[in-house]
Amino acid sequence: MFFTNVSGILLCNNIYNFINFNFFIIRNMSNEFKQISLKSGFMKHNGGVLFRDVSKTEFEFKTTINENHLNAAGITHGGYLAALIDAGCGTSAHRTAEDSPCVTISLDLKFIGKSKVGDEILGKTKILKKTKSLVFLFCELSCNNNIIASASGIWKILKIKPSKLGPGG
Repeated sequence: MFFTNVSGILLCNNIYNFINFNFFIIRNMSNEFKQISLKSGFMKHNGGVLFRDVSKTEFEFKTTINENHLNAAGITHGGYLAALIDAGCGTSAHRTAEDSPCVTISLDLKFIGKSKVGDEILGKTKILKKTKSLVFLFCELSCNNNIIASASGIWKILKIKPSKLGPGG
């Protein structure tokens, strides 16, 4: 990429990349979590997921555990945690793929700890690699500064127009 400095302003000969770079900075200026469960579905029905971009390859999501997330032992159901990871990681893949729809191909989960009613669950996703058709990533869920689950997965980038509905969940 070629840059030219004109009167203290850095100009890029590839204006498309320059605009995309600035859009990324503007989109990531807010440190606030935003609700991604906007349409009716499983995650919205179960309390929703809050999400934020940390960097171009790192994302965070969170939710608070309530009664309907518990199993018979009184701790958060593994199936709910799996769905939470799938929604948070899927949104990370979606954002990495420039808002193209993505679907889960593979998701490998490890349950390490527990959570209970009232606990805030924080997910941290790191994009490991993006190709033209796939996104590879890693995720950790934590509760009270303890890792309770980890996951690695692969998402397929669909070759259809970006969805106006936004990410799933």
